[in-house]
Amino acid sequence: MRNLRNIALAALALALTPLAAVADDHAAKAVAGDPVLAEVVAGEWRSDEAKARDRYRHPVESLTFWGLKPGMTILEVQPGGASWWTEILAPYAKRTGGAFYATGPDLDNPELSEGARKARAEFEARYGAKPDLYGKVGVVNWGAKSKPLPKESYDFILTARSIYGWMRAPGMLEKTFKEFHDALKPGGILAVEQHRANPGPQDPQAASGYVTEAFVIEQAEKAGFKLAGRSEINANAKDTKDHPFGVWTLPPALRSTAYGSDKESDPSFDHSKYLAIGESDRMTLRFVRP
Repeated sequence: MRNLRNIALAALALALTPLAAVADDHAAKAVAGDPVLAEVVAGEWRSDEAKARDRYRHPVESLTFWGLKPGMTILEVQPGGASWWTEILAPYAKRTGGAFYATGPDLDNPELSEGARKARAEFEARYGAKPDLYGKVGVVNWGAKSKPLPKESYDFILTARSIYGWMRAPGMLEKTFKEFHDALKPGGILAVEQHRANPGPQDPQAASGYVTEAFVIEQAEKAGFKLAGRSEINANAKDTKDHPFGVWTLPPALRSTAYGSDKESDPSFDHSKYLAIGESDRMTLRFVRP
């Protein structure tokens, strides 16, 4: 465990080098275009570890490309334990007169695990404790058996690095994209960030965590979305996508066992090659509901 912590600290140090701190023209233009967004990304409530990932995830540039605007009603899909985007989107909605919601484990599902119930309770407690910062954070039931999301309720839906997981449950992928389409207001935006596979046949289980851009676009268009733009903001040419433990071999996960395995990390595994690569190559897509 100590070895893994040291590796994570090394990754953080790499991310905080002067080179990582130099903003390119795209970033400068994005900051100038929405000073509130730049302000929340620089917020003191965000940890150093979270900010270290900005060099790979480009939050200001990505959200600007996707079309986030002041006053929007936002839905973040599966924010996860770290809730990296929540720390940006909830304060942004609060400061601009918008509203922020996140999907949470479906409490109406009698098969929901205690672990999932606990995770939702912890998320609600964390963001409910600071309404002056985060505003009123709403959590909506969502899962394989959940009722549809409320129709025409959101201006902006963000899903980040989640699509591969939906591909493993029968019918979940189709359900998800259709619900997103129906839950957006006409003209609403679906923002997609996803580990990007090389062009070619798509593994239907996405076992490596990588998905082709063509596959994602096809699924979204089937649900009625229109592709409005794609960006290379989050591209990483160093990512060879042939890692022993899938995309999770790379930071920030830095796994040394198979994804989903309960085996302990291998202390002898050499992470240096993967630290040098950085985070995964990612597609950045913007869809709209016509």
